[in-house]
Amino acid sequence: MKRSDKYNYVRVSRSTDQGSRTYDVKGTKLPSVTTILAQTKDQSYLDRWKAKVGHEEAERIKNLSSKRGTSMHKFIEKHITGEGYDDLTEIGQQAKPMAQKIIDIGLTPVTEYYGSEVSLYYPGLYAGSTDLVCLHNDKETIVDFKQANKPKREDWIEDYYLQIGAYAMAHDYVYGSNIEQGVIMVCTPDLYFQEFKFDGEMMQKYRHQFLKRLSQFYGRNVA
Repeated sequence: MKRSDKYNYVRVSRSTDQGSRTYDVKGTKLPSVTTILAQTKDQSYLDRWKAKVGHEEAERIKNLSSKRGTSMHKFIEKHITGEGYDDLTEIGQQAKPMAQKIIDIGLTPVTEYYGSEVSLYYPGLYAGSTDLVCLHNDKETIVDFKQANKPKREDWIEDYYLQIGAYAMAHDYVYGSNIEQGVIMVCTPDLYFQEFKFDGEMMQKYRHQFLKRLSQFYGRNVA
């Protein structure tokens, strides 16, 4: 895969306060896409799961998953940019084959990429960071890499679709692009790979649904 300089991306700083992440874009603090989705979703399933496994165990699983996901992303990012990288910790050694699975299968259709770990924002509304913007099967595509403790059902991951819809809208608005496709690549610790791909009417659907969640978020956070 080759690097293309078609889009001139800028890095923006981010910070987290009491679990809410914001991005500083030209002096304006914008809520992150993940924060918007977290604050407007039905948390009842998560609450039931925490009650079932216990608070301590839930925190342990969440922290382990987060660290493993961070390491997996780092392996993939460094592969894409052609830099050397290794992580010899226990978590790193779990994440490395997961990243390799995504590289071997998921990245095969990618012929060129525009940016890895790209900061995106919609002026005045929201911001975030997406894993990869690329040409995937000849379509300009937003890609998200996810680790999962077990295989995902499509109805469990609606927020992943909404996340990509939000990033696609921001990219199109700021850079005048036409992001046609979203791809979610998932790998479990036992190396089960899944890919969820959407475009066309589904892309429009999830863009519109994110806008509804964005409206809910600002409705709840009006001073």
